[in-house]
Amino acid sequence: MSDDVILARSEGERAPGGARIVRPRGTSLTGGGTDGNEQLTTITGAILIVLLAVIGFTIPQLRQFIWVHLFVGMLLFGPVLLKMASTGYRFMRYYAGNIAYRQKGPPELVLRLIGPIVMLSTVGVFATGVALLIVGPTHRDPWLLLHKVTFIVWVVFMSLHVLLHLPAVGRALGIGRKGQEQLAGASPGTLGRWIAISGALVAGLILALVLIPDFSAWTQHGVFLHHHHHG
Repeated sequence: MSDDVILARSEGERAPGGARIVRPRGTSLTGGGTDGNEQLTTITGAILIVLLAVIGFTIPQLRQFIWVHLFVGMLLFGPVLLKMASTGYRFMRYYAGNIAYRQKGPPELVLRLIGPIVMLSTVGVFATGVALLIVGPTHRDPWLLLHKVTFIVWVVFMSLHVLLHLPAVGRALGIGRKGQEQLAGASPGTLGRWIAISGALVAGLILALVLIPDFSAWTQHGVFLHHHHHG
């Protein structure tokens, strides 16, 4: 049996010469191959764009919207971890020599160059944010400064990352015939991807709800004004 036939049966792709697509059993939840991975990554990224836009909206009036800032920040944990997992999986499969991921090729050069910065700044924003939530406003230094710096770096490089990914986001959200077929369930693993996305959102929501009592130190009236004059 040739490698082309094996690939067609393992990844659900059409082999050269127009061979019939053969999909393996047991892939209704986990199948989809490279296209499924791209769809999971880009839909999760689109959700992150919306949630992070909410975070950005709260920053100019942080004292007024601090509760929203903290809640959405914790909610983001699930989708962020899912996106890092899906991109990490593609990285692992590509450099491990998987045929399908090799044929699809690596991400664009610019995305590969800024990828580590996006990941590190994302980790930095969340790590310093959690540290601030734990220590409270009375011990916010140096965590607040680090949080601001990593956020600025993250905004710059994430904006570029999003712009370069807009075509993929459009395909994943059903813009075009292929995307509409995937959303309609024609692609294997569609149900599994939506379960993963929903699970990530639910996990983030549970974390945010559990940590609501810890918000009180930051939501007390006048806490920002007090520390502005005495910090």
